[in-house]
Amino acid sequence: MGHIVITEYMEEAAIARLSAAHPTLYDPALGTAPERLRLVLAEARALIVRNRTRVDDALLAAAPRLRVLGRLGVGLYNIDLDACRNRGLEVIPAAGANADSVAEYTILSVGMLLRGAFQETAAIAAGAWPRERLSTGREMAGKTLGILGFGDIGRRVARLARAFGMRVVAHDPILPIDHSGWAETGTESVTLEALVAAADAITLHVPIEEATRGLVSAGLLAAMKPGAVLVNASRGGVVDEAALAAALRSGRLGGAVLDVFEEEPLPPGNPLAGAPNLILTPHIAGATRESNLRVSSLIAARVLVALAMD
Repeated sequence: MGHIVITEYMEEAAIARLSAAHPTLYDPALGTAPERLRLVLAEARALIVRNRTRVDDALLAAAPRLRVLGRLGVGLYNIDLDACRNRGLEVIPAAGANADSVAEYTILSVGMLLRGAFQETAAIAAGAWPRERLSTGREMAGKTLGILGFGDIGRRVARLARAFGMRVVAHDPILPIDHSGWAETGTESVTLEALVAAADAITLHVPIEEATRGLVSAGLLAAMKPGAVLVNASRGGVVDEAALAAALRSGRLGGAVLDVFEEEPLPPGNPLAGAPNLILTPHIAGATRESNLRVSSLIAARVLVALAMD
């Protein structure tokens, strides 16, 4: 069974560290098998998950000895925090461990979208030579990047954007105007309306909650500059996917990169299918060799500390 149960991918070295201290069950198929997972939780004192394991009251009821929940990532949208709190369960996210990976993914996506020259490999290999059409891409330098959500990842994106010579504006109604991050990154705090009107590229770094669900709506997309581009590596549900697909098909939006979606994997008939100038990735912006090591090591260490204090 295992006093520590790990339901999704974790680095081998971290698993070995946990196994040396406590009986450990590692089965990455458990994350999408809730009925089987409930059967192995009776003696578990620690549960470690990523983003596909749904931790709700029904699951916790099958784990009466559970004391700590480690999240191999930052978002807690798959975890019922009230249920955890009611059971006195400590929830440990890997705060900051994959922030650089997400920031790099974001700024590389912005550059790729603005340049518009990296999706013609098959045509060129087949003998086409679209040099004239692909010579009209845009540089990052001198463009305005609008960042929605100016937390840790948003500030890292701002630093990278400044290195490319971009002007950076951001909107974050929670972060105080006197926070050092504004001056440190050379970023101007603006209203949402001002950001949308000014930005050549918009990146999203917000949690999914009532105020942000559907934030990138048909109205917001229509207010963006013609040809502007959008990158979402934050949370599914922040972008109205049907509205985005329509904006891309109309040609008003210059392009988009999405790493997260309302439903994952995408269901048949999703409106994004076939939309032009769109790049999709399967929720991996924060997943690299380096970040996987950092995330796994951090969660292993903190789970062991929590168990030692229990």
